[in-house]
Amino acid sequence: MLHLYDTATREVRELALREPGRVSIYLCGPTVYGPPHLGHGRATLVYDILRRYLEWSGLEVRLVSNITDIDDKIIDRAEREGREWSDITAKCERVWFTAMEGIDVLRPTDVPHATEYVDEMVEMIGDLIGRGAAYTTSDGVYLAVEQVPGYGLLAHQSLDDMLAGGGDREVFGAGEKRHPADFALWKFSKPGEPAWASPWGEGRPGWHSECVVMSLGLLGDGFDLHCGGQDLRFPHHENERAQAVALGREFARHWMHNGFVVDAEGEKMSKSLGNVSNLLDLIDTYDPRTYRMVLLQSHYRSPVSISLTGLEAAGRAIDGLDAFAARAAGVATAAPDEALMADFRAAMDDDLDTPRAMAAVFDAVRRANTAIDAGDAATAGALTAAVMEICTAVGLRLEGPGEVPAEVAERAAALDAARAAKDYATADAIRDELTSQGWTVETTRDGTTVRR
Repeated sequence: MLHLYDTATREVRELALREPGRVSIYLCGPTVYGPPHLGHGRATLVYDILRRYLEWSGLEVRLVSNITDIDDKIIDRAEREGREWSDITAKCERVWFTAMEGIDVLRPTDVPHATEYVDEMVEMIGDLIGRGAAYTTSDGVYLAVEQVPGYGLLAHQSLDDMLAGGGDREVFGAGEKRHPADFALWKFSKPGEPAWASPWGEGRPGWHSECVVMSLGLLGDGFDLHCGGQDLRFPHHENERAQAVALGREFARHWMHNGFVVDAEGEKMSKSLGNVSNLLDLIDTYDPRTYRMVLLQSHYRSPVSISLTGLEAAGRAIDGLDAFAARAAGVATAAPDEALMADFRAAMDDDLDTPRAMAAVFDAVRRANTAIDAGDAATAGALTAAVMEICTAVGLRLEGPGEVPAEVAERAAALDAARAAKDYATADAIRDELTSQGWTVETTRDGTTVRR
């Protein structure tokens, strides 16, 4: 069974399912106020790989990933540009899903929008006030973190430690808060800002309230896995959990966080820091599979630096796999190599160790090519089947030979005929001709293959 690092316990432990055969996952989705950057791409690809592996393993996965379509950042942009906030969120959401389609990320099972759940958020906040866990001020409603047992579980800090160290605390409403770590559940709106009715005054929900309502509402108490980027661990996920605890409800049973995407100096990439690389630009510049390959060759918990050199290396790895798929297209089908499949499962079940899994794939490709050269059809067939199965399991789509126009196939045959006649000048001329037309030409003792 799959074992994953749990941020709460700081241990790699089994992902114990609430319901056998079914996995319930909540992934914090985007705040739609700008284009997705490479950090967004990493998070969605990591959990797409996880989801695909779980489904390949025979499990039914329900993945809920929200859209935060009301937030201070959205309002700030609308004010700066003199636009309706809803126009910004609608456009940015379209761009988001265009990018997700571009990198071949499966659409979540459910895509709830924060604005669809405001009534439920108001009800939850009222319950927290009734329990003495929240209070009102002149600018909103706050959760009293001192009323929450175990606050700081994900941050691995006590409230005293947070206070002593300064911490990453919310500045909003600091003057009237009972504790510096208290955070807004409801923010009263200023004139002209979007507002919803509540018993405490018109306003909008705080970011931390949105996800806890949507996750519990759609997945129920004690859902299996809550995941997101490392930057969400604290305060966002800590504050989600705090509300559930204050309500007496069981929240996520396992917490998973992926590492940052960093620039050359090792700083994380984010829109707020201004050092972003637009995900759509990467898709336009490189084969979209390249980014998936970069991440497959990096452990999900480690920081990953995206560089031109790294992208080019990943592109060459993709080209190599495509070339293998083209060459192996004529290999007789066979059952996947059992040892390779066992190695793959062992790597993936050990905290989603995709670098180890991909190393096994590339070693298998090398051995399969050797088997093809040696005419060992049984070995070549078993290894080829396993490689193709693994690539499917991690969402890495390989491009085989595809449709080759008849005239191109004829020129490839002419190249082989020239080689057979030892007319190497003609063979080289045909190769140059095909290459200039954008074809990749590979010649082995089995003949010439061409592919885009």
